[in-house]
Amino acid sequence: MNIFKGSGVALVTPFNADFSIDFEGLKKLVRLQIEGGNDFLVVQGTTGESPTLSADEKKQILDTVLEVNNGKLPIVFGAGGNDTVKVADTIRQIPAGVDGILSVSPYYNKPTQEGIYQHYKELAESTDLPIILYNVPGRTGSNVSAETTLRLAEIPNIVAMKEASGNLDQIMEIIRCRPADFGVLSGDDAITMPLIAAGADGVISVVANAFPEKFSAMVGASLRGDLAFARELHYDLLPITRMLFEEGNPGGVKVALEVRKVMSQVMRKPLIPVSTGLAKRISEETMRLLK
Repeated sequence: MNIFKGSGVALVTPFNADFSIDFEGLKKLVRLQIEGGNDFLVVQGTTGESPTLSADEKKQILDTVLEVNNGKLPIVFGAGGNDTVKVADTIRQIPAGVDGILSVSPYYNKPTQEGIYQHYKELAESTDLPIILYNVPGRTGSNVSAETTLRLAEIPNIVAMKEASGNLDQIMEIIRCRPADFGVLSGDDAITMPLIAAGADGVISVVANAFPEKFSAMVGASLRGDLAFARELHYDLLPITRMLFEEGNPGGVKVALEVRKVMSQVMRKPLIPVSTGLAKRISEETMRLLK
C-alpha cells in the first residue's frame, strides 16, 4: 500500500557560518512544513546535501526531524548509493519512526536495466519498510526505463517511483501500465501540476521547502481535479520555481528560506551560494509571494 501521496518535501539541511548543522533552523523548517500543509517529509535526499554529511550527522538530523514532527506526518529517509551491499546494510540500520525509504538509482556505475532491477530487489529484501524508487538520470548517468519500473512495481514493498527524468512519455507509460497500488510522484516541481492531471499521485518537492502553503494547495487542488485553481497557483509559482533551480539546488531555495528567517544560505562545498544578482531576484519574488 502506498501512503506517500500529495505534497512531499525534500528537506534542506541548514548550516551555521562554520558549516556545522543548524539544528534550530532545522526545527523551524520542519514546523513550517507541518503548518504549511505538506503531506509527508523526506529527510536526506539530494536537496539535503547528503553527500557532504557523515553517517552520524544524518542520524542527528533524522532524530531531530522525528522529535519535532512527533508523528504528525509520514517520514521518508533517503538511503541510496552505488554499492548495493552497503546501501542494504544502511537500510537495515534505519531506526523506528521512519515510514519509508527513498532510494536513488545507482549512479556513476551506469548499470544495465537488469543490474538496476537486481539492485532494488536486494534492497527490498533487506527491509519491511516501503521503498520509493528515484529516477534522476541527470544526476545518476543512467535512466530507469518504464519497463524496469513496472517490473519493480510487482515487488510488494516497492510502492512508488519518484520520476525526475523529464521524459513525459516514459512517465505516462508508467502511469498507464502500473499496478493499482503503485504510486508515481513528480520529481520536477515545474511539471507537477500537469503530471498530476495525467494521473500522478503527488510530488517530492524542493520549492515546497520555502512555499509550503501555496505549493501544497496547488498539489491538493490538482488531486481534487480543481484544475482552474491548480493552474492559477502553478503559474504563480512558476517564475520562482525556475529561479530556484537556475544555479543549482539547494542554493536557490536557501535564499528564499533566509528571506523567511528560517536559515542562512550556507552550503558545504563543492556547493556555494548563488550569485548576488540571482539572490536579489529570488528575494524579491519571495517577498511578492508572501504578501
